[in-house]
Amino acid sequence: MPRIRETGIYSSVLPPGRLNAITDVAGVAVGYYTLIQGEGEWRPGQGPFRTGVTVIVPHGGNLYEEKVPAAVYTINGFGKVMGFEQVRELGNLETPIALTGTLNVPRVADALISLALEQNPYIGVGFAESGRQGYASVNPVVGETNDGYLSDLQGRPVGEAEVRAALAGASAGPVAEGVVGAGAGTSCYGWKGGIGTASRVLTPEQGGFTVGVLVQSNFGDSRELVVCGVPVGRHLRPPQDQPRTPAGSIMMVLATDAPLDGRQLERMSHRAAFGLARTGSNGHASSGDFVIAFSTAYWIVDRPEKLSAERVALANEQRIFSALGLAVIEAIEEAVYNSLFMAYTVVGRDGNTRYGLPVEEVVELAGRFYSDFKVRGS
Repeated sequence: MPRIRETGIYSSVLPPGRLNAITDVAGVAVGYYTLIQGEGEWRPGQGPFRTGVTVIVPHGGNLYEEKVPAAVYTINGFGKVMGFEQVRELGNLETPIALTGTLNVPRVADALISLALEQNPYIGVGFAESGRQGYASVNPVVGETNDGYLSDLQGRPVGEAEVRAALAGASAGPVAEGVVGAGAGTSCYGWKGGIGTASRVLTPEQGGFTVGVLVQSNFGDSRELVVCGVPVGRHLRPPQDQPRTPAGSIMMVLATDAPLDGRQLERMSHRAAFGLARTGSNGHASSGDFVIAFSTAYWIVDRPEKLSAERVALANEQRIFSALGLAVIEAIEEAVYNSLFMAYTVVGRDGNTRYGLPVEEVVELAGRFYSDFKVRGS
């Protein structure tokens, strides 16, 4: 199961980072817990399960004390995300980002709260007693997609133990893709979807900044899939193609080391929609398409002596913002492809099956398409 870049059919304007992953942004770590348990008939609340959790950690310190600038953007709001409103209001992130299945969201959020309380026992003590400003509560950020076609939603099996395991295994190295963590039970364009990641590096003239993305793909009709400009979905269908069921969602996480503030991060988040469209998405009304973005360039703290870098917004914004936007667009597109290319066939509850995308057939289709295009254009 090669990543799309390894097949030779994909190229980009901007180069990828060393790992071509969100962890190319220094300090960012990703961890996951995958639950594949049980077979056969659905037993509500008891399985089978094809689900999990994926966590994205902006830095290795105390994120609650050393917040990072952040933004969220809703392309289409059919979803159950948690924590977005405070990020919109304050422009910062104070817990790791967790992605999971829809009905696991409250349990995963509760786990993030418990972990924050352990690390910061003064939360909720009160302003006067703690001697700190703004420490009345904690805002967990959790995104989701619905993996109910393959997994028992009612069981809600992902909670504190699974979140702890994902965080304990978080690494700044290569990122596992496909059927892992929050991508264990997801679907994409009628095929098996999952976790995908990619990155881009700007030129020195553009600041040399890195943009990394991670997606949890669970959206789209099989007829819509476009790969590298080729309308694959018109020619290639899953063995058990479902009726037109465009419902689904995608979570997109953006990380960068560019010194952006919340407003600029939101502006950058808007570009994710263009990357999604390149893969064929029409933004169906029954889909939840969400973006969470953060910068690792500086920390937002309440004590000046702990400030990690000069807190300034990106200078000459207009000069390089097009490059940052292109980095987001290309990385989102490639991450969606990787989530498909790296996934394998999964049989879930009641024998429901999502087939892995037949990569060799996609590569062949792309080759024939471009060969024909060259002949017609000559």
